[in-house]
Amino acid sequence: MPSSFCVFKYFFEHRYRHYQRAGDCDLSWISKIQVNQPAVLRRAEQIQARRMVKKEWQAAWLLKAVTFIDLTTLSGDDTSSNVQRLCYKAKYPIREDLLKALNVHDKGLTTAAVCVYPARVCDAVKALKAAGSTIPVASVATGFPAGQTHLKTRLEEIRLAVEDGATEIDVVINRTLVLTGQWEALYDEIRQFRKACGEAHLKTILATGELGSLTNVYKASMIAMMAGSDFIKTSTGKETVNATFPVAIVMLRAIRDFFWKTGNKIGFKPAGGIRSAKDSLAWLSLIKEELGDEWLTPELFRIGASTLLSDIERQIYHHVTGRYAAYHDLPMS
Repeated sequence: MPSSFCVFKYFFEHRYRHYQRAGDCDLSWISKIQVNQPAVLRRAEQIQARRMVKKEWQAAWLLKAVTFIDLTTLSGDDTSSNVQRLCYKAKYPIREDLLKALNVHDKGLTTAAVCVYPARVCDAVKALKAAGSTIPVASVATGFPAGQTHLKTRLEEIRLAVEDGATEIDVVINRTLVLTGQWEALYDEIRQFRKACGEAHLKTILATGELGSLTNVYKASMIAMMAGSDFIKTSTGKETVNATFPVAIVMLRAIRDFFWKTGNKIGFKPAGGIRSAKDSLAWLSLIKEELGDEWLTPELFRIGASTLLSDIERQIYHHVTGRYAAYHDLPMS
């Protein structure tokens, strides 16, 4: 049986250069794509069954995980003050005495970015500038999380966030276009998002828990990359089902196929439900095995999370002191 992840061979060999040159989107080939779900589920079980690294190795990997976090607050009660505290935590993610005990206090350890709603971008930019930090500010946009507002409004939201200082934009697609098989319309929509972003990095949220099938996840991933996304992202964090290993495997195989055929490296961002240090180690292991060490860099891998950092710091505290911290020992901000 041929691999379900090799179905793009004809498309890329015969048509990709045409897309790059003319921007056309003849997607008649996409109906042939099928993902082998049982194979994907078996692979996901293998990853979850792996034994995690321990002791010094675990501490090192957890510190590395910190550098991939898009530290996020996406709540209706966000204010300038809690965004300011979040930015401070992004710059100083682990207590200084713990870093000194590990002899990494001089490495400039920070999170990869701070992610907020568009209305809070100015607050984040101001707070990071005041702290003397160059950590990027990411903003969700395009009618997050549902993506059901008018296209004109979604494009304007991107432009406003960029004007306010966001250098990364996490857009959410209109899931209706995937569920009804309107692949060319999806491509055109993301192309417009790409143009509106200008120099800002485009992270395309697929909201995989609402796409209906793993085959749709693969198709949407490939469309997003073809249309110019710098990252593809699993979820908004607001869906019933968010980042899962089966979905991630499908998206990572799409990224790998795209790289093999085009030479372009596209980033990956799981988000939603990633809360424990153990979870972060499993995600790093998955990236290492599926895409290799080249992708274990903030330029190509991010973790969208709001509470994960707290547990990582708690595990680092335990590694250094031999005991678990009380709640007041490690305030989030």
